[in-house]
Parts: sequence; C-alpha cells; structure tokens
Amino acid sequence: MARLDNKVAIVTGAGQGVGRGIALALAADGAAVAVVGRTLDKVQSVAAEIEAAGGKARAFHCDVKDAGSIETLVTEVAGAFGGIDILVNNAQEVPLGPLSDVSDEAFLAGFESGPLATFRLMKQCRSHLAKSGEGVIINLATSAAVRWDMSGYGTYAAVKEATRILTRAAAAEWGVEGIRVLTVAPHADSPGLKAWIEARPEEAEAFFRTIPLRRIGRCEQDIGRAVSALCGPEFGYLTGATVPLDGGQANFD
Repeated sequence: MARLDNKVAIVTGAGQGVGRGIALALAADGAAVAVVGRTLDKVQSVAAEIEAAGGKARAFHCDVKDAGSIETLVTEVAGAFGGIDILVNNAQEVPLGPLSDVSDEAFLAGFESGPLATFRLMKQCRSHLAKSGEGVIINLATSAAVRWDMSGYGTYAAVKEATRILTRAAAAEWGVEGIRVLTVAPHADSPGLKAWIEARPEEAEAFFRTIPLRRIGRCEQDIGRAVSALCGPEFGYLTGATVPLDGGQANFD
C-alpha cells in the first residue's frame, strides 16, 4: 500500500506552484485530493493531471477570503470523498513592499487569505480530522519572517507569523483528538518566486548565495514529497513544529 492510501486531502491554492506540487505528491502517495482554488480552470487542469497519472482528484472552487465559501467547500469535499484526513492551507495573497507603501487593503487581503482563512478552514475541518484519528493539518509560513533584513517584507511576514502561532495553538489544543498540526516554510520555483527573481535580480542573486544547498526547491519533488512524508505514519509523533524546506537557509530557533 502507498503511504496515504484511503486518505482524503484538501489543498488550497492548488492551481499552480507549491500548491500544485503538494497536490501531485499527495496523490502519488495514494491520497484522494480535493484540488482547491479560486480559478476553477486551473484546479481542473491539476485534477486532470493527477487522474491521468492514475491518481484520484476532484477540482473545487473556493474563495478562501469568504467564510461561506469555506463552509461550502468542506461540506462538499466530505460529501464527495466520505471524510477529510489532511488539510493543507497553502492559499495566500502576498502583501509586499515597504510599510509606507503597503495599503490597508493589501495588508487586510493578506490577513484574510492567510491566517484568517487558515483559522476558518482548520475549525471547519476539525470534526472530520478528529474522526479520522490520524488527522493532519499543514500550514504554510515563510522564512521572510526571519530574514536578516526585513525591509519590504514586514506585512507579508506578519501575516505568515500569525499562521505559525495558529499552528502551535491548534497542535496544543487538538492533539488529544489525534490531530497533528505542522508548519512548513518552503523555498520553491513557483511562479511567485520566478516573478520576484525577474523583478529583483540582484537581490535574488545575493539571496541564493545564502542557501547552503545552493539551489531552489522544486515544487513537487522537494516540497510536495516532504509534505506528503510529514502526513504519513513515519512522522506520527511530530506536531506543533515549523519545518523549513529551504535548503538550510532559515533559522527559526
């Protein structure tokens, strides 16, 4: 049997980049994957990719900034697959720039799509994860929160750090229900990172030199497979932790 046979996973923001990589990896390890995004054609394409490879997936539309949309999503996924065992909170709008340049609207969108959506999804999925007996929540953070120079990253780091705190709290409160909650902080060759490299090539070059493994992670092979492993029984005693998937760069201590 594959590691995640008979498991059902929700992955938000799964239409591209890291979310797509995680969805592909979970499916390859046997999970049935709810591929979730606000652009339906993107998640339909990823679901079709999974099925073409012999996996099981279904596309779902959801605006994670809307509480009603989240509630509908969880109900539909549980109905379609018979339960929920894994929740991956990947969707996030990214507010970047100096503090004086980031608008209230952009900061609020980052909060609503990140920690507030994570909070809502965790609560909506809790009963299903507890029923599983081996429920796992994976939240995504960023090493931007521990950069040597926070200039231009303060609002993004702030919303992601809020998500890390929610991870710790949920791990402490729901562990007795058999629910593990982890944070991963990846560097990956996502569309967002590629756009950042194009926009800030000199900063990107300097940044890459600080990665001990001297490369950026691959969305499926490096990030997705690690997340899939963390969801498996081999890591059944790990909860509440932040796991950097960044080639050794960040120091969260």
